[in-house]
Amino acid sequence: MDDKSLATGLTGLAGLLTGHRALPETLTHIAQFAVQAIPGAEGAGLTMLDDDRPQTVVASAEFVRVVDDVQYGLAEGPCLLAVATRQTQLSGSLGGERRWPRFGPRAGRMGVHSVLSLPLLLPDRVIGALNVYAHEKDAFGPDAERIGELFARPAAVSGHNAQVLARSQQLATQLGEALTSRAVIDQARGILMSRTGATPEEAFDQLRTMSQAQHVKLAEVARTLVAEAVRRARRPDAG
Repeated sequence: MDDKSLATGLTGLAGLLTGHRALPETLTHIAQFAVQAIPGAEGAGLTMLDDDRPQTVVASAEFVRVVDDVQYGLAEGPCLLAVATRQTQLSGSLGGERRWPRFGPRAGRMGVHSVLSLPLLLPDRVIGALNVYAHEKDAFGPDAERIGELFARPAAVSGHNAQVLARSQQLATQLGEALTSRAVIDQARGILMSRTGATPEEAFDQLRTMSQAQHVKLAEVARTLVAEAVRRARRPDAG
């Protein structure tokens, strides 16, 4: 049954990047598949690093989000240690865990006693961690640790690919916006040139002066100028 659950989780991972999902949604699905795959898991959180800091944090359940917020707030806990050592961290009695003397008792008072923290490793670096929680003590045995580590390998690749895809989409959007802004600015410059007889450089300087005077971005000034020119052209008496 455990291996079948792992196979189901891995199958889910394989299909994650075929859809058009936002990065947090994709990472949340990875956390949910981890809960399905790892015996004893009741909830899971996924933390992706950026410049070695926790950047994107998602959770499959609200109690996981609360527990993870505590460990990041204290700068102490299994996720941070898993990332620092690149080794799995396991505890079945968080309330008395000496490795995390501040985080452990806090988690125990919340009723969360077991954790399995798995570093997300690529060949050349660690990109985050998968934190799996349970309310019962000693919820994760050897099979859970083995299956968790098996799951974490492709989960790291899926998470990294999702990050790369999200960055590529963001860059494409920014590039599209930049090209659109450039086209509008060129149109506005042409309007000013036709009205005033200015050179291209002089028309651009006029736009820049208007932008500074109005405390509005140059592209917004250009859009307003073009829109006004279109309205004038469409008036019945324009001809």
